[in-house]
Amino acid sequence: QVQLAESGGGLVQPGGSLKLSCLASVASETGTTFEVDTMRWYRQAPGKQRDLVAAISRDGTTNYPETEKGRFIISRDDAKNTGYLQINALKAEDTAVYYCNADCLLAYYGSHGVPIRARKEFWGRGTQVTVSS
Repeated sequence: QVQLAESGGGLVQPGGSLKLSCLASVASETGTTFEVDTMRWYRQAPGKQRDLVAAISRDGTTNYPETEKGRFIISRDDAKNTGYLQINALKAEDTAVYYCNADCLLAYYGSHGVPIRARKEFWGRGTQVTVSS
């Protein structure tokens, strides 16, 4: 129902910066409206588990795992239904696929035109970040 599309990944030299974007959207013909509540960024390196990098709530409160504080900056623009992850001072160990995750509040019509409001979680397909010289 809600598609999350990440962009902005690529090949970066150590010490460089990247700004990833995550655009949330729905197909207009479905009649579904939505609001993004909490948005999160995860990353998964080859052979490792998917780890939380940053989170931001609708009121702008941010949360970073202790190990990631300082180099990662999460932000959002609700007018554009877009979230961002700025990564500074990139290191080789930052190489991973970065995924956008969002809790969304949906409003749509179900069977027989019954209005439905629901809270659901969605994932994007990820964007590759490679840090190498």
